[in-house]
Amino acid sequence: MQTKKIGTKFAASRFQRIFLVGGRGAGKTTVGKALACALDWRCVDTDILVEESAGMSIACLVEKSGWEHFRERENAALEHVCRMDQVVVSTGGGIVVKPENRERLRCSGLVVWLNADAKILASRIGAREGWSSRPSLTGASPAEEMALVLAQREPLYRDVATLVLDAALPVAELVDMIGSYGGES
Repeated sequence: MQTKKIGTKFAASRFQRIFLVGGRGAGKTTVGKALACALDWRCVDTDILVEESAGMSIACLVEKSGWEHFRERENAALEHVCRMDQVVVSTGGGIVVKPENRERLRCSGLVVWLNADAKILASRIGAREGWSSRPSLTGASPAEEMALVLAQREPLYRDVATLVLDAALPVAELVDMIGSYGGES
């Protein structure tokens, strides 16, 4: 995929960090990489930071130490990226669960919620092998779990979002929309 350079007219002086939030399968990592390339910024994925700091996959970390320990590491990863400038941050789907993370996101940059219906997200995840690499949050099927989790998290995503975009749009279009965002409501 080729993306055109956006330049810095919209945000480099206004936003030093762009955070992508949303459910599993929303395209945060894909959009994050494309957006970072277009802006000539770094792209950081909080899930990767957690795995690197733990020395194991998220699934192993959760199995070994539990969800609360994972959330603590996720919190530390977010704190770390909030000290960086000119960075696009792809966050884990549950980063909004902790109130301190929601506050940190709101105060630290542009927060883009890649919003999609649970059925779309479940079908994207089911089409990839990645679903089995992530620990289940509920023990339900992927489609049921996605619906349950999104019902709980949608108000939290809405609470932190500066900009809400339809995750079903093509990546290049999402990148252009984020890149042209100037702060209007």
